[in-house]
Amino acid sequence: MKPGIVDFEHTENAFAYKSDRELKKAELLFAFMRMPLIIKLATAIVPWAIRAGLPVRVAIRHTIFEQFVGGETMEETAATAATLSRFNVQSILDYGVEGKEDEARFDEACEIFMRAVRFAASRPEIPFISMKITGMARFALLEKLDAAANPESAYTGHCPTEILTPAEQEEWERVVRRMTRITALADEKRVGVLVDAEESWIQAPIDALTMRMMEKYNRDRAVVYNTVQLYRKGRLSFQENCFKVACEKGFVLGIKLVRGAYMEKERARAKTLHIPSPIQDDKAACDRDYNEALAFAISHIREMAIIIATHNEQRIDYAIRRMLAYGLPVNHPHIHFSQLFGMGDNISFNLAKAGYLVSKYLPFGAVSDVIPYLMRRAEENSSVAGQTRRALTLIRKEIRRRRASQIGK
Repeated sequence: MKPGIVDFEHTENAFAYKSDRELKKAELLFAFMRMPLIIKLATAIVPWAIRAGLPVRVAIRHTIFEQFVGGETMEETAATAATLSRFNVQSILDYGVEGKEDEARFDEACEIFMRAVRFAASRPEIPFISMKITGMARFALLEKLDAAANPESAYTGHCPTEILTPAEQEEWERVVRRMTRITALADEKRVGVLVDAEESWIQAPIDALTMRMMEKYNRDRAVVYNTVQLYRKGRLSFQENCFKVACEKGFVLGIKLVRGAYMEKERARAKTLHIPSPIQDDKAACDRDYNEALAFAISHIREMAIIIATHNEQRIDYAIRRMLAYGLPVNHPHIHFSQLFGMGDNISFNLAKAGYLVSKYLPFGAVSDVIPYLMRRAEENSSVAGQTRRALTLIRKEIRRRRASQIGK
């Protein structure tokens, strides 16, 4: 095999970090997630059961939580990160709490994000934290700003705050101050901040705020990264426009490339409102734009830093081949691969074994607080049948390999 090319079928590398017991538990969980009707029922019942105080926490803690979440606290998550680090896989620390809608909780989330920055700075195996702007800003405020935005607002860093009431303008300034505090600390501590993409109808102010932070802090290196969802139409040109602005203003553009996470929700809303869907017409269009976004970024890698965040092996292989075509080292500091904790282990650990920079997106939070995140993981693995089947096939392959290895001894 050509140097730099990665074999994603190598299960011994992929699951070396898991004990036999952990691997068997993962097999049972992924087998369960191949039953969409049961998953649909569970995703409806579990949040209700948690709110009602029913005794389901322990069962969740030792099954789906254990598979997809690093721990309930940063300290617990550090142990998981240390385990991954033994196999040269780094971690992105993510505070997995969602759906808070009051100023006190927004301030609390800001403090937790700042604590996460300090925590990551003390551990070389955690180079990034991830955050959602909706953790610190009211959804309806973002929606109002988005509705008033013009196409240039998102990549020029301009938010149309003149349409806000005086009270709303003060509220938005508090959002900006929270983001500035986090980013300034991250710059000081040399920790990267990945800003998650969210629903299309609140994305413009998120993009504008993130570009504003990049212009201020990404002067010599990428501190802040925005997320580009390529399952949305027009996001390839958005990335190119952001790049032009970054070059004009003299800062490093940080981009995390993903496919997307709100497809069904986006389509349903477009249908209800009788507006064009923002989602690509088919998977081929998404694949094409993802490849073009990769090619563009890698061809401008001196001025850009990218996180290639996907579980699609074909897109990863395409990125690798583009790197090799440009003669880039496998550990180029501006190119980082990432997958979710509990998923895509055959990608992450085989990339790391080959010397690429790679990390796991590692959420933390109390069981009750990360339920929305866990339910999305369950639904995602249930709805994307090929992904679940692939994971289960590789897990079972490794179980058979280990059994054969024991017999041979």
